[in-house]
Amino acid sequence: MIKTPHLSVDGIIKLYDNEENFRGIILIERLNKPFGLAIPGGFVDIGESVEHALVREMKEETSLDVKIQSLQNVYSNPNRDPRFHTASVVYVCKAYGEPKACDDAKEIFIYDLESLPLDKLVFDHKDIIEDFLKDL
Repeated sequence: MIKTPHLSVDGIIKLYDNEENFRGIILIERLNKPFGLAIPGGFVDIGESVEHALVREMKEETSLDVKIQSLQNVYSNPNRDPRFHTASVVYVCKAYGEPKACDDAKEIFIYDLESLPLDKLVFDHKDIIEDFLKDL
């Protein structure tokens, strides 16, 4: 049997109000180990595109319908996830509405770009957010 890394998706959700005012980006408090703050995300199912998985996972964890704006990068360091080797496709998305913690999200937070708690992020999400901020 061939072994490969688990494929996941993560979404940097830029949240806006109905008048196009930027409210911040969404982080979740994880319900499961490893505990801490994270970018919403999850695993790609067999037979599913990464784009569909991203939209599905964002809906499952935040209750928001997102629109993909861009592919940020692929993160594949074998040590990025303490559970096992994962490779994550990270997208930047846009959404409107009030997020609600669902599925693997214990709680939802909206952070403006100046107050992101980078030191509390799990996995390699600090690196992902720092890359996002560099591209602004």
